[in-house]
Amino acid sequence: MMQTTIHNLTSLRLFGMAQALEEQMNNPAYTDLDFDERVSMMVDKEMNVRENRRLSMLLRRARFRYPSACVEEIDLRASRGLSKHTILQFAQNDWIKKHRNIIITGPTGVGKTYLACALGMSACRDGISCLYVRLPRLLEELKLAHADGSYMKLLARISRTNVLIIDDWGLSPLTDSQRRDFLEIAEDRHNVRSTIISTQYPVSKWHKIIDDPTIADAICDRLVHNAYTLNLKGESMRKLKADLT
Repeated sequence: MMQTTIHNLTSLRLFGMAQALEEQMNNPAYTDLDFDERVSMMVDKEMNVRENRRLSMLLRRARFRYPSACVEEIDLRASRGLSKHTILQFAQNDWIKKHRNIIITGPTGVGKTYLACALGMSACRDGISCLYVRLPRLLEELKLAHADGSYMKLLARISRTNVLIIDDWGLSPLTDSQRRDFLEIAEDRHNVRSTIISTQYPVSKWHKIIDDPTIADAICDRLVHNAYTLNLKGESMRKLKADLT
């Protein structure tokens, strides 16, 4: 009879409860517990299984550059320009609920990408969808989407993501098509979704990178004016980890 119940729970996709029931059947220690305690443990198991499954799905779709990045492991030395209070505030994910943006600037290797992925990981833990992309690859995907007719579908997929992490912003000046594509993304997300920009260049140089005053004003108006800015400092983390002088 219990095996039939386990089978029915599995058929209903209540895998956590099925596992918990099977464990209770095979462990005599559970016989000392009341009925309501055993049911409560089964429900807790089901919730844990579902939460872990959802987190795994969010992390798989996020495609983080550093999938193991987390806010607990961020280097908070004062010389890097980060404070524990600031990071803990961002880890509450209030900025996402308010549809704010984050701009992370600093020299190459200073840990911008890791920080962006860690903030994305914090969001995923809270059940918030994320997507990490390098700007050169995103622009190439948009170019291909124009060619095969999937452009609007790609824009819609990007716009549905709650937190979009754009890495390597500004490696080269944008072409006319690229800046218009990027403006479409910024417009779709403005005051609706959150964006993290990781770049070597301060906002003051973005107009030169975008290379069109009108579109540059439009992009900055949608990304910068409601954004927190984190300016990282110090030597390359890759250099320090390699123990080079």
